[in-house]
Amino acid sequence: MNKQAVKRETPQIMEIELPDIAATEALAQRLAPQLHRGDVLALGGDLGAGKTTFARALIRALGEHDAEVPSPTFTLVQTYDLPEFELWHFDLYRLESAQDAFELDIEEAFATGVSLIEWPERLGPYLPSEHLDIRFAFAEVQTARRVTIEGSSTWVARIGLLHNE
Repeated sequence: MNKQAVKRETPQIMEIELPDIAATEALAQRLAPQLHRGDVLALGGDLGAGKTTFARALIRALGEHDAEVPSPTFTLVQTYDLPEFELWHFDLYRLESAQDAFELDIEEAFATGVSLIEWPERLGPYLPSEHLDIRFAFAEVQTARRVTIEGSSTWVARIGLLHNE
């Protein structure tokens, strides 16, 4: 019997200290050119940890430079028709059940655009396994944050490009 070795990729994990909002915005600007149609970014962290600040900076870096970028806290989803793809910004904090995400056309977002998801844990088993996990945490200084970025497969090389310049 011929057995083939199964190659498993080790997830790439990076931790970055963000001393202020400008550093959070700079991280979003470094990530923006790495995004492709079909990408899913899962933004985790407590209320006020920096998820929406990061999302706004990312959307502006992708082409909505001067646009007002409202939080989708109450609408649950905002879409942006960008030059390279449509970006779907989800805030699932108020989602009552994971199945409710299908009413937001999340399957279409996964298939045709880039999905930026705040509170991704609300999706449970429906969060695609191939996603970039970005977790924000408070640091000791009031304006500082600590971010942990984890991804595998298609994300490994792109994560390496996020180091501070």
